[in-house]
Amino acid sequence: MSLCVVGDFAWDVLIRTNNEVLKGGDSFGEVLLHPGGSAANVAVWARRCGLETHFVGKIGRDRLGDLAREDLEREGVVHHFIQTDAHLTGSVAVFVDQTGERSMVSGRGADFFLLPQELPKAVINRTDYLHLTAWSFFTDPPRTAARLAAEIARADGNLISFDPASFQMIQEMGVSTFWSYVKDLGVDVFLPNYEEGRVLTNLLEPSEIASSLAEQLSGATIILKLDADGALVHHDGMQTVVAPATNNLVDATGAGDSFAGAYLAHFAKHGSVVDATRFATRIAAWVIEHLGARPASDSSLARIIAAN
Repeated sequence: MSLCVVGDFAWDVLIRTNNEVLKGGDSFGEVLLHPGGSAANVAVWARRCGLETHFVGKIGRDRLGDLAREDLEREGVVHHFIQTDAHLTGSVAVFVDQTGERSMVSGRGADFFLLPQELPKAVINRTDYLHLTAWSFFTDPPRTAARLAAEIARADGNLISFDPASFQMIQEMGVSTFWSYVKDLGVDVFLPNYEEGRVLTNLLEPSEIASSLAEQLSGATIILKLDADGALVHHDGMQTVVAPATNNLVDATGAGDSFAGAYLAHFAKHGSVVDATRFATRIAAWVIEHLGARPASDSSLARIIAAN
């Protein structure tokens, strides 16, 4: 089994403080450069968890673009980058406060300018799964390219997973507009967090949110990520609560991406929605205990993956 992820590669400029940042003030903290981009993070985590993974995205013809290729090669992800001289490789400012919560400001880099004619259709054709994130849907380009990728995958009977990515961006776009671009994709697995689910349904109870999303996306498995409360799986009309693996939050950056990649890797191997969610919860729990979206592996992560 193999996965194709289409979307953004960007470099995260991670800024973490241990105290409140005052307007006009100064503070010591950590400033780090990490590889990221929601789609690329999913691809890396799927590969780390054992799934053959391909990544399609757009980068600038610059040093950060060179480093992007090196990063995915080091991670074992087969990349199919489109390079451009017109735009720089994407970058994102990630602010992590003293509680571990993160806020992000995304630049409009090359990743936002993927065009339909640039898609390597054969790559999508020969893989079994396609993963998309809503970061490819908030503007056009790259929305038309992402929708074409889904059309190609759907025609081949591939499983399509989708992460709605950002409650704030959905609000700014408008819920009805968001659904107009997503409902007809043929999504099989929908992976919102609680805030995204709340905005998309205007409901508060997780069980009601999941049920409403399942009605919007007929036949789709809904996996509602609930942070410290674990996750809620809605599959074939049944709901299952998956307990959290940790509440030790250091940095929430990339937790949802690691969850998606781990879920797809486990599901591809075993085919169980609930077991894949439990595994994804454990991987995401390990991620939030470390800085960055893709912390370097250690023995505890290796043990979790080995149990996959």
